[in-house]
Amino acid sequence: MNNIIIVEDELIAAEYLKALLQNNGFNVMKIIKTGKEAISEIPKLKPDLVLMDIMLKDNISGSEVALQLKHKAPNIAIVFLTAYAESEMLDYAIESNTYGYMMKPYEEQRILTSLKIIFSRIEKDKNNTSNIHTQFIQISKDLLFDLEEKRLLHNQQEVVLGVKSLAILYTLCKHPNITVSTEELCMNIWGEIKDTAMLRTQISRLKKSLDRDIIKNVKGLGYRIICQTC
Repeated sequence: MNNIIIVEDELIAAEYLKALLQNNGFNVMKIIKTGKEAISEIPKLKPDLVLMDIMLKDNISGSEVALQLKHKAPNIAIVFLTAYAESEMLDYAIESNTYGYMMKPYEEQRILTSLKIIFSRIEKDKNNTSNIHTQFIQISKDLLFDLEEKRLLHNQQEVVLGVKSLAILYTLCKHPNITVSTEELCMNIWGEIKDTAMLRTQISRLKKSLDRDIIKNVKGLGYRIICQTC
């Protein structure tokens, strides 16, 4: 059973989310109301996933909690809960290694679909031990991706890329030469499933900025990055 902790200071919203999850086979271990309690309790309880409200009422925000948990409990997956899909929030998602975000007000089917994809990713990450323990992915002779720092290096010099481009490369480089679904890529880039045309456009821009064709479309399945070594 998938164990989840909800960090949400609005009791009605938290209880609604808890009921929805438990009615669909998830185990909600606890509802936490403050950032301080989240930092203290989550590493002890060790859930599989934390649903984290980004705007908490105490002096510690959900984004700050996520950044601290990145160091205290790096194996615990985090998904932000937010009413605002802003670029700053996406930056936090990339920096704190979260698995995306869910928008308020909650839509039951979207939540359940997103969780299905997220837990599939979590399981894949657990099983893919060879990639987890490899910090650098050699894309080509002169291109290297640093999984730990989430940055692209060209002849040992960092290539300046946008948040979305780095999210694409990070997701693909975690699974070199393996097809990654469009759904998983969308969740990593935007925190929700988007139209495939948006993803195609984003990848096309990335390939153009790199001036090389290292990302291949696998029709009907997703995309894969061509690397020299795994």
